[in-house]
Amino acid sequence: MYINNTCCFIEEKMKKGLLLLISSLLIVPANVFAQFRTDLPEASVEEQETEPALVLTLEKAIEIALSENAAVKVADMEIQRSSYALKGSYASLFPSIDGSASYSRTIKKQVMYMDFDMSALGGMGGGQGSGDTEIPDMGDTSAPEGAPSSGGGIEVGRWNTYSAGVQATMPLVNAQLWKSIKISAQDVELAVEKARSSKLETVTQVKQAFYGVLLAKEAFNVYKSVYENALDNFKQTEMRYNVQKASELEYQRAKATVQNAIPNVYDSENSVILGLWQLKAVMGIDLDTEIDIAGSLNDYSEHMFRDMYEGSEMGLEGNSTLRQLAIQAEELANAVKLQQYAALPSLGLSFSYSMNAMTNDFKFSEYQWSPHSAVGLSLQIPIFAGGKRSNAVRQAQTQYNQMKVQQENTERQLKIAIRQYLSQMETSTKNYYAAEAGVETALKAFDIAQKTYNLGKSTITELNDARLALTQAQLGQSQAIYNFVTAKANLEQTLGCDLTLQ
Repeated sequence: MYINNTCCFIEEKMKKGLLLLISSLLIVPANVFAQFRTDLPEASVEEQETEPALVLTLEKAIEIALSENAAVKVADMEIQRSSYALKGSYASLFPSIDGSASYSRTIKKQVMYMDFDMSALGGMGGGQGSGDTEIPDMGDTSAPEGAPSSGGGIEVGRWNTYSAGVQATMPLVNAQLWKSIKISAQDVELAVEKARSSKLETVTQVKQAFYGVLLAKEAFNVYKSVYENALDNFKQTEMRYNVQKASELEYQRAKATVQNAIPNVYDSENSVILGLWQLKAVMGIDLDTEIDIAGSLNDYSEHMFRDMYEGSEMGLEGNSTLRQLAIQAEELANAVKLQQYAALPSLGLSFSYSMNAMTNDFKFSEYQWSPHSAVGLSLQIPIFAGGKRSNAVRQAQTQYNQMKVQQENTERQLKIAIRQYLSQMETSTKNYYAAEAGVETALKAFDIAQKTYNLGKSTITELNDARLALTQAQLGQSQAIYNFVTAKANLEQTLGCDLTLQ
């Protein structure tokens, strides 16, 4: 008798301890997940004092991403860089003007020799007083005895030489230069298209991250409901067990159901947090920023149709990849002509103006500056380069042929991708309608199972089976919507017709 009383006392204590443990597990998720649910118990004082989270719609998230995303910023900078390169190419058509200045100090003057007797210059012109040009006295320049008559020399130049001038050149006829400017303009066009591609990709990434958070929140809500329902069933089972209307097996199964539901709640909560981090990373905002998203996946269920995508063949005119390949192919075609134009003559205009002064001292105010100017035309005619130009043409032509093959293969792959997205959208639509009917049926079956269980006419196993079927149907419905909207986002990126960028 004493042993039986002791066992009853211990069993009673274990029940109270289990109830306390389960109640604490219920309260903890409610406080932790309060930022994702509006129907949970009130948050703690510390949570109420924190800054409220920034609630984002899909349109607002895309708007922020298009201004803060790193890939979009880099693409815009690339447009600026290409624009500067184009302006630099146009500058080649204008005159190029350069100034120069120089100074040199003679260490040893150059000596000039002449093959005649310098003394004979004294008798030229009839001597002094004849009215002709007077030849200055240059000293004794006669050759020494026994040496040739040209043995003497004259030092030429002065010790200091100054020079300053301006040179200008300008191309008049240069086919290669004109073609290179056209290629630079195509580089700007390519950069603009790459920026558009970055924006399309960013929008798709934001959509997928946004839809991923919605799916995680739907899963969290489902598993949270499963947990709460399992706890309610456990309480009912415990009361029935205490009055000996439920077996030990049912009691233990109800307790195990609660324990098995707890990890799913925490896993789904962690998926929501990770999804929000991914969304913040794609948007380009600080990861410490508190954000939440508005809406639910059911808001997108009414858009699960494909009227605007009907047809076996869909135009790829807006596809950014094909546009980029088309621009690159045109650039390579111009590169072939650029190499061919290397064999054409080129004509240039040049002009120079300089001032020179040569002195033996540093009296700048007394310097005599001698101006010199010239203008000219330069014609360059390529004749022979050892086959370099012809091989360059062949190389450019081969690159162009490679690009054409790549274009055809890319277009083929994109058409396959379009059909895959359409097929996935169609399958997701069918799965959604099937899951919708399944949710309705499973909900009715669960209600019946729960009522009959409360009346003691069914087992906990039947109730758990009904709950499992309802959970699978609800998750399947959310997954179908998610698969549809993500496939639709990928299709819009492939077609290049995202309405957000219009």
